[in-house]
Amino acid sequence: MQFAITHPMHSHPYNPDLVTGSGIAAVAAAAEAAGFGGFGFTDHPAPTTRWLEAGGHDTLDPFVAMGFAAAHTTALRLIPNIIVLPYRNPFVVAKAGATLDLVSGGRFTLAVGVGYLKREFASLGVDFDERAELFEESLDVIRRIWTRDDVTVESRHFTAEGITAHPRPLTAPHPPIWIGGNTAAARARVAAHGQGWCPFRAPAQLARTARTAALSSTDELAKGVEDLRRRLEAAGRDPFDVDIAFTNDAGGNPGDDAFDADAFLAGAADLEKAGVTWIQVTVPGDSLARALDAVERFGAEVILRA
Repeated sequence: MQFAITHPMHSHPYNPDLVTGSGIAAVAAAAEAAGFGGFGFTDHPAPTTRWLEAGGHDTLDPFVAMGFAAAHTTALRLIPNIIVLPYRNPFVVAKAGATLDLVSGGRFTLAVGVGYLKREFASLGVDFDERAELFEESLDVIRRIWTRDDVTVESRHFTAEGITAHPRPLTAPHPPIWIGGNTAAARARVAAHGQGWCPFRAPAQLARTARTAALSSTDELAKGVEDLRRRLEAAGRDPFDVDIAFTNDAGGNPGDDAFDADAFLAGAADLEKAGVTWIQVTVPGDSLARALDAVERFGAEVILRA
């Protein structure tokens, strides 16, 4: 079992100490020292004021920020949470991902999702109703451009001829691709393209907002993992050779006085039995000092014992 955190920009407005170079470096270095395996950033390049005021959060550019974090760590894996793939041209994503993998020494994981905010799609000039097809085509382009020369693409949304994009990623055959989403369609994409599945905890109301399937318990997650493994077997792949990332709601929130490390560890054990290999941990973002304290405490009370 490994643990990952997302840089703790959970609010609008954000705490300004979190977006300085020294703040990013401090959180990343603290996460690595505490034993976390992964660190990343969220992706909202054009959020609306309405979404922010309804509980959304401000963001940094994930590729730029992960590059800065890479320069201040040596082992921490860079895992965005998550890149909304239809927002970007896949050749641009492939170039950014290859660059980040190279400069980090092979520490990049491309975690991607379809996205759900219609107004953000509109702001970026992307057809919301085409997002699933864009996602599928983009995954194919990225994998091909990372592993081949003289790539020609003739699809509905992308046309390119004779593309060779060097330097390639350091990781062979390419950086791991994790695919987000709670639906059967997301699991089918993992079976076809991915090295990881990263669903998220979503009670019914949140699931409707995020336009995905409800998923609120370990039992429901276990059923999804079983479905994924059947799909992997049908595709001729090892059903246990894919990472599963999820959150743990047992024990409360790290950083709170009432956080119960024993309960968290018990919940983590249940998730591991269900097939989870990575647990996504949330730390407070109201101040840099509190975030760093929570990271250090979690490392001592949970990671060392796990």
